[in-house]
Amino acid sequence: MLDKSSQSLLDQTQQRLKVSLAERDIPKQLRDAMSYSLLSGGKRIRALLCYAAGLALDAPLQRLETASAAIECLHCYSLIHDDLPAMDNDDLRRGKATSHIKFDEATAILAGDALQAIAYDLICSESAFSDKQARQLCLLLAQSSGGVGMVGGQMLDIEATQQQLKLNALENIHRRKTGALISASVVSGAICADTCSEQQLEGLKDYAQNIGLAFQVVDDILDIESTTSELGKPSGADIALEKSTYPALIGIQASKELAQKLYQRAIASLAPIGDNTDLLEKLARLVVHRTY
Repeated sequence: MLDKSSQSLLDQTQQRLKVSLAERDIPKQLRDAMSYSLLSGGKRIRALLCYAAGLALDAPLQRLETASAAIECLHCYSLIHDDLPAMDNDDLRRGKATSHIKFDEATAILAGDALQAIAYDLICSESAFSDKQARQLCLLLAQSSGGVGMVGGQMLDIEATQQQLKLNALENIHRRKTGALISASVVSGAICADTCSEQQLEGLKDYAQNIGLAFQVVDDILDIESTTSELGKPSGADIALEKSTYPALIGIQASKELAQKLYQRAIASLAPIGDNTDLLEKLARLVVHRTY
């Protein structure tokens, strides 16, 4: 459960996303599909991680609002495409019909494409960023969401279906597929700050890598232990698709212990950041102890 200050930050991002779609000349069917998926809520953990890292380093809110909105656009695009019949073939997301079910497959594909593009549009159009910051953010998000990051992880995940992976191969998939954009969310907050020491940046990167992997470990656990109504998407999907997961490889209890170890490492990584790490610590707890 988010406190009022965290919810206020997300409300700012939500408003920015609404305005961004409204002020662009997008065909109605496409805009409706983009809005349907983008503005439907969700945990918004990536947006909050961007805010948390940036606020710990006194980054201006306007920069963080734009960066968090761009990250949410990228994340939403990935979910729309992930749900497609050619991928996971899911018909439920966040408790609602997935985009290709609500509209049609072609519209869903184009909505994802457009959301990916608008992420970079937001950053390049934001006057609060210096040229250097805009370049750094665009490069970071491109790398973390592309072939060396999230999309590459999705490809590896597809190739690994119906295979019994070794633990290091599974970790590689998860660090790319889920962890890369989570890590980029944290580093984006640091880029938004006027100053960030090398030691602080390394601490934030370590934090992000640990909670990024923890997020996926917990996802694997919840796919088994939670219901479809709790998750807002089909439970048991990993089993149905015969995917390798942490519970399948090391068991439920060992997976829970691993998530706790990753949480402890994440918290320890925050030591160089300073005193304003309450939100980062809270989000690490949320990642590990969430029920959906």
